Amino acid sequence: MKKTLLLILLVAAGCAKKDEPPKPEEKKSESPWKLSRNANGEPVLTLDAATAARVGLQIAPFAASQLAPETKAFGRVLDPAALATALAESVAAAGAADASQKDFQRIKTLAEQNNASTRALQTAEAAAARDAAQAIAARVRLRAAWGEVIANSKDLGGMVESLAAGVSALVRLDLPAGEVLKSDPTGARVFALADESTPFETKFLGAAANVDAQTQGRGFFFLVTKPQGQFKPGGAVLGYIIAAGDALSGVLVPRAAVVHADGHAWVYLQTGAGAFTRKEISTTNALASGWFVRAPLAVGDEVVVVGAQQLLSEELKGQGGPE
Repeated sequence: MKKTLLLILLVAAGCAKKDEPPKPEEKKSESPWKLSRNANGEPVLTLDAATAARVGLQIAPFAASQLAPETKAFGRVLDPAALATALAESVAAAGAADASQKDFQRIKTLAEQNNASTRALQTAEAAAARDAAQAIAARVRLRAAWGEVIANSKDLGGMVESLAAGVSALVRLDLPAGEVLKSDPTGARVFALADESTPFETKFLGAAANVDAQTQGRGFFFLVTKPQGQFKPGGAVLGYIIAAGDALSGVLVPRAAVVHADGHAWVYLQTGAGAFTRKEISTTNALASGWFVRAPLAVGDEVVVVGAQQLLSEELKGQGGPE
């Protein structure tokens, strides 16, 4: 009896399973990001308009930009204390020479009136000659260390005070050994090595009277008017000395458009409807608002200015690399 009942139950369960409608097959969700390669073998990332809107993708054309001829140079921030010492020495020596000369002229007048001895006159004359020589020597040292333009500045004292207060910074840039400029610089773009992405504009002060003992290159002095705390005395700097000549033409790459991968800088160009290709760029020529770049970019090319990092993440994910 029990065996018969069990058999009936098994048959009923089998019939019930046959009567159940088949479950529809679950469709695998397709990624809105599609990775392919163009004729040059470059990865091309394609996405639809809805996905582009969701990630907040923004695109803008490259604007034209120009860059004056430049020469790369290295240098350092100079200590204003050394300039202040040289200036004080020169001013003190000049003052002593002036006082000695006046004293000599006074005693000379008295001697002509038989109111001063010949010995007093000779002593005053020797003191005046000595102090005049010391004033000349101090002036020569100032010019030799800081150049004619700085030494002859009408408000050198004011410059020293500005440097000491951090309102400005004085840098010396040295060319590579054996390299010369056809004309005096018109300025320079200077970078603190701690932040080589932010250039500071400068004012050209003059050429150094000596060559650098280490690089054996010719040196030039520049004044950074708004250092923003970036240039401390003794700190190393990188500079691009601007010379007269025809400017180079290229495009301005916004900072927000640049992403970094594999130790290089890249941008994403729109190369089709919803299609983006990653292009490597050079970040050698940094400007205040981005980078000056020539080939392979052109004026009018559409570049991703918001969302480039998201594109890079999806591309690397599609290639099986780290996001």
